[in-house]
Amino acid sequence: MAQVSLQNVCKIYAGGIRAVNNISLGIENKEFMVLVGPSGCGKSTTLRMIAGLEEISEGNIYIGDRKVNRIPAKDRDIAMVFQNYSLYPHMSLFENMAFGLKLRKYPKNEIIERVNEAAEILGIKHLLDRKPKEISGGERQRVAVGRAIVRKPMVFLFDEPLSNLDAKKRVEMRTEINKLHIRLQTTIIYVTHDQVEAMTMGDRIAVMEKGILQQCADPISVYDHPKNKFVAGFIGSPPINFLYGKIVKKEGRLYFDEGKLKVKLVEDMYKKITPYVGKEITLGIRPEDVYDKLFVSEAPPENVVRVNCEVVEPLGSEVYIHLNTGKHTFVARVGAHNKPAVNQDMDLVFDMSKVHFFDKDTEETIV
Repeated sequence: MAQVSLQNVCKIYAGGIRAVNNISLGIENKEFMVLVGPSGCGKSTTLRMIAGLEEISEGNIYIGDRKVNRIPAKDRDIAMVFQNYSLYPHMSLFENMAFGLKLRKYPKNEIIERVNEAAEILGIKHLLDRKPKEISGGERQRVAVGRAIVRKPMVFLFDEPLSNLDAKKRVEMRTEINKLHIRLQTTIIYVTHDQVEAMTMGDRIAVMEKGILQQCADPISVYDHPKNKFVAGFIGSPPINFLYGKIVKKEGRLYFDEGKLKVKLVEDMYKKITPYVGKEITLGIRPEDVYDKLFVSEAPPENVVRVNCEVVEPLGSEVYIHLNTGKHTFVARVGAHNKPAVNQDMDLVFDMSKVHFFDKDTEETIV
């Protein structure tokens, strides 16, 4: 296995369009790195440049200690799993998995051994005689992964491999790919637009937007300490709530004043927030950090807000409550048995120790 290093990598198309803009990123040996972001953010283009399927406009890419900028894809010792599986319909599953090895003129016995080993790992050994049309989408995806495994490459690349599966199969394959990484102890670079996949699979996640790497860290660090408003809003399901207002000072204390509601800041934030007194600012609070006052003992009165309940969404293990302050709408995630009446006012408690504040102009995180 190998490290992968991107140094100031750019992809510039005709007309000066920068699909990828000056990305520097190091993927450690045996690491599971996830590139995540919305459609058009440049994540797949970045993966294709690593694979050698897209030419690099600027910068350098290293696999191990070898610069691969001008090395053809076939000589980079990588294996790629695509979104559309790309299986040959006239070949059996065995033949599909063995095809790359046959092209490289591996001995027949070794081909059989490698295919059977990969099929055993993926639980598809009993299907090897079938054609792709005779198996399910999830099984086809396993064959595509198996075709990559038999190569025993230095790096595995996955380009949104679960996008064509239904919700249940996505969860199953997500788990299987995680198990595969643990078993093979290999370097994996995985592209997805699904932030749940990113959070549950990656050792680290690299969040991209508009061709720019916004933040790279382990999933919990990105969730708890987003670098900017975009990262905070993209990572998390349901997404973080944003409220717009001003910081006001009263009797030596700082408050966030939205216009319809006012909450007191915790003193640990005063040093960083004081320069924003009297200025417009953005407050971000995650749905799980908003509580129903009925279920909170000794709630500080300065953190209690009265809002209107617009929609209640029971999900079995939890409930999403859609709320309206009169100026903003936001969501609270509460326990399964907390079901307030629709169109009724209710008192909520903001956990102010867990809120984030963002600069209105730069959208960078203040605290």
